[in-house]
Amino acid sequence: MMTSYLQLIALIEMAITCSAVLIWATQKIFQIDIPLAVRIALLVLLGNLFFWPLGMSLELPLAAYIRGVTGDLSIVSLLLLWSVFLPTSKTTPLGFKVVVVFIAILFYPLALGVGMLDPYAWGYSSLGFFAAVIIFAIVCGIAGWTKGVWIMALAIIAWAAHWHESANLWDYLLDPFLALWALFAIVNGIQQKRREKAQSGYLFRAG
Repeated sequence: MMTSYLQLIALIEMAITCSAVLIWATQKIFQIDIPLAVRIALLVLLGNLFFWPLGMSLELPLAAYIRGVTGDLSIVSLLLLWSVFLPTSKTTPLGFKVVVVFIAILFYPLALGVGMLDPYAWGYSSLGFFAAVIIFAIVCGIAGWTKGVWIMALAIIAWAAHWHESANLWDYLLDPFLALWALFAIVNGIQQKRREKAQSGYLFRAG
C-alpha cells in the first residue's frame, strides 16, 4: 500500500515536471512571456496528458516511462522547475549554481567509488551533513535569496517524511539534471556577459 502511494506521488510529480519543462522551453524558444493564468491552464492540461495512459498501445502513463529513464528528481530540482509558475519568480543566484556544480564535481566521482570516501553514506545518518545543509540554507537567507531557504527547508521536510522511496537526504537535495542545469546556466551567463561587454565596447568605440 505504501509503495503504491509513493509511486502515485512520483507519477504526479513527474507529470507536473514534464509540463513545467515544456512550458518553460516554449517561452525560451519563442522568446515570449506566457501569462500566469495561461501557464497554469497549460500545466493542468499537459499534466493530465502525462499522467493518464493515452492508449496507443501504451500500458503506462507517459510520466511513468520518463521516470523510468530519469528516476526521481530531487526536491530542489522540482521546486526550482515549479517556481516558474510563481507570479514573481526571481533568477536563481549565480552563487547557488556555482555551489551545486562544485558539489556535484566532488560528489559523483566519490559516490561512484573513486577514492575511499563515500559522501553518499552521509545522507543516511550524518548529523554533520544535516548541519551543513541547515547552515547552507541560513547562508541563502543572509544572502537575500528567501526562495532558497524555503526550497532547502521543504527538501528537508520531504526527506524527514519519506516523501520519496529513498531514505537518503542527498536524493532530496541533488540530482544529475540539477548539476547539468547549473553548469549550463553558468556557461550561458558567462557568454551573455561577454556579448554585453562586446556590444558595449562597440557602441562606445571611437568613430
